[in-house]
Amino acid sequence: MPGELLFISGFLVFIFIMLAIDLGLFSNSNKPVSLKQAGMMSAVWIILAFGFYVMLLHFGDRLHHIDTFAQLQQVNVNNFHRLKLDPHDLAGDLDLYRKNLGVEFFTGYIVEYALSVDNIFIMVLIFTAFSVEPRHYHKVLLWGIIGAVLMRFLFIFVGSALIVRFNWILYLFGAFLIYTGIMMYVNRNKEEKIDPDKHPVVKFASKYFAVHPKSEGGKFFVRINRKNFITPLFLVLLIIEVTDLIFAVDSIPAIFSVTKDPYIVFFSNIFAILGLRSMFFLLVNIIDKFRFLKIGLAALLTFIGIKMLAGNYAEQIGLTTINSLIVILSILTTCIIASLLFPVSRKAKQA
Repeated sequence: MPGELLFISGFLVFIFIMLAIDLGLFSNSNKPVSLKQAGMMSAVWIILAFGFYVMLLHFGDRLHHIDTFAQLQQVNVNNFHRLKLDPHDLAGDLDLYRKNLGVEFFTGYIVEYALSVDNIFIMVLIFTAFSVEPRHYHKVLLWGIIGAVLMRFLFIFVGSALIVRFNWILYLFGAFLIYTGIMMYVNRNKEEKIDPDKHPVVKFASKYFAVHPKSEGGKFFVRINRKNFITPLFLVLLIIEVTDLIFAVDSIPAIFSVTKDPYIVFFSNIFAILGLRSMFFLLVNIIDKFRFLKIGLAALLTFIGIKMLAGNYAEQIGLTTINSLIVILSILTTCIIASLLFPVSRKAKQA
């Protein structure tokens, strides 16, 4: 346990240092984030995620401070790795465990990153509906992601504890993901709109807090005539936090189909949502070009749900972690290539 606490504490310190650097890179509040800045930070987060993957390949056993075969076997059972271990070859077992951990992290990262892209559609709608100036996007997204990190930390470890105690909950997750995938496909062409005055978060905040009717630059709070107000920009932040909470209901069960290790779930989740902020600025102007993305994500969620329902039979029918990664990458690659080869026609855009 002390080794695990040291590992997770070091990871969190590293993440907040990177967020501070990220904030420094985007600190000029008078200008929108440029494509160059967004591209540079996106590349940094992807490189860091790959570096973490390499670290797991070499030092993954330190995550649970494994020194003996008994400890490794316990972790193997507790986290449902289902690795075939040899009690007479601890070095070989640890190498197998580290490789499996690395593949689980990378697969989970790809799944979470893909599902995060769908979040960008909603963010664009929110910013547009509330007429947020592009130069304030980065501030709202930064604080939104900090809140998301804290919420997901709680969600993941509570979810992991529930799975260990009630293993049947995985079948509920699987059924829910299949339902979500089907509904995403059915509603793929449905135009989403946000009415700022009728949004539930706006109604709730207006009922319990004093809301200033106008934006005050990039401020979340203002004080007028000795009275404190929250600004429309803070309402946007609240809506983004609630939206992430809703998306977490899909994404967290999805990654539990890849790995049951709460730390790997957390690490892959966090790397994905941290990269979301810079990815937003890369995709904000071209997100509509990925016309088949919704179909791809629907297929992805359905596939993951089926794998969860397969349970212990998943590997017997070929749904190993590495094969699942191949299927996931194939789905995403296909929908991206199809979107580029068959763009929306001008008539369809005008309609």
